[in-house]
Amino acid sequence: MARVTGTGEEMYALVERMYPLCRSITGDGVRATLDIVGEYIELQRHEVPTGTQVLDWTVPQEWNIRDAYVADATGRRVVDFAASSLHVLGYSVPVARTMPLSELREHLHTLPEHPKWVPYRTSYYRPDWGFCLAQETLDALPDGDYEVRIDSTLADGHLSYAEHVVPGQVSDEVIVSSHVCHPSLANDNLAGIAVATYLARALAEGTPYYTYRFLFAPGTIGAITWLARNAERVERVRHGLVLACAGDSGQLTYKRSRRGDAGIDRVMRHVLDASGRPHRVTGFTPYGYDERQFCSPGFDLGVGSLSRTPYAGYPEYHTSADDLGFVSPEAMEDTLAVCREAFAVLDRDRAYVNLSPYGEPQLGRRGLYDALGGRSDAKEAQMAMLWVLSLSDGEHGLLDVAERSGLPFATVAAAADALHGAGLIKA
Repeated sequence: MARVTGTGEEMYALVERMYPLCRSITGDGVRATLDIVGEYIELQRHEVPTGTQVLDWTVPQEWNIRDAYVADATGRRVVDFAASSLHVLGYSVPVARTMPLSELREHLHTLPEHPKWVPYRTSYYRPDWGFCLAQETLDALPDGDYEVRIDSTLADGHLSYAEHVVPGQVSDEVIVSSHVCHPSLANDNLAGIAVATYLARALAEGTPYYTYRFLFAPGTIGAITWLARNAERVERVRHGLVLACAGDSGQLTYKRSRRGDAGIDRVMRHVLDASGRPHRVTGFTPYGYDERQFCSPGFDLGVGSLSRTPYAGYPEYHTSADDLGFVSPEAMEDTLAVCREAFAVLDRDRAYVNLSPYGEPQLGRRGLYDALGGRSDAKEAQMAMLWVLSLSDGEHGLLDVAERSGLPFATVAAAADALHGAGLIKA
């Protein structure tokens, strides 16, 4: 797949723009993030009211925050939301009190094993409040009284999510999902949002076979809400991919769907193996990102997950160390390239029927051998034609041909095009 000039730098710039925003599972931070993404691709926005029943869940109250801090006796802010959105426990209820450090400690979260890092913590479905800070900051606080202020609201509102659709030749769909609920975490999951955005732009440059539906939604509750509101559309979903942790320096990791042998599973394994990139393919587990919602037994969709270093697999995960320096343009560009390669295979993989199945058809008479004249890969292309003819029984797709023959998928697809043009096979 040819390199898209500047894409890595452009994706990194998009991550930079989104990084300062305070996102959660609801609220203005999500909307502001969708506003930014909407400058790059057209989005259809959805606002689902608090209290709406979505499968076994209920859309929660909306949370918004304006300011938060812990100040010492001199008024100096020793913990300040303005410095980083990670400093506040997500979904903290309002607080305006003065209390001794001994009482405040019960609401402070640190990472003793990484004393300079600030953890990311939330309390979505249990009313609570708190602050996150570096262990070295906590260690330096003297005993005494501290002013504690969290200027937040938790009230009836809406859950926000958005979709972008790249129309295809057929109505069968491929879902690409990224969660938009994390605050200032560059790899998890701003890099995934950026890769998904530029993948949508790349697909729109052509006319794909499948219809591609990009979903930007809060983790867990967002995917569940989409599934609850799209029962009829779910029947058209043929494949899916969740993008997360897409910008770090680790090797690519693909997590298979619950089925284990879904079309996307086979395609991702084939593309990663053929690419020569260092990579891992792991089995499905019911923990991680929103693949577990799409793959839940009632839906059982063929949805896998692509990341670099996977969920909770790096020390910086869910900490302030997952910052702009932790991701790179090169890593995001590589993730995007693999997605484009995989979807090119997914889009082209079809089963054909041999229209001259009794004996080998005379290829030379149809000019198919002549068309190979002078090609450096003429022998490989000829073998690809023979393999396609042999396996065009209506049951084996082109990926089957490539895997069984050991030939590159692109060579097999080109052979199928030539044979189809000569009237020897039909889809």
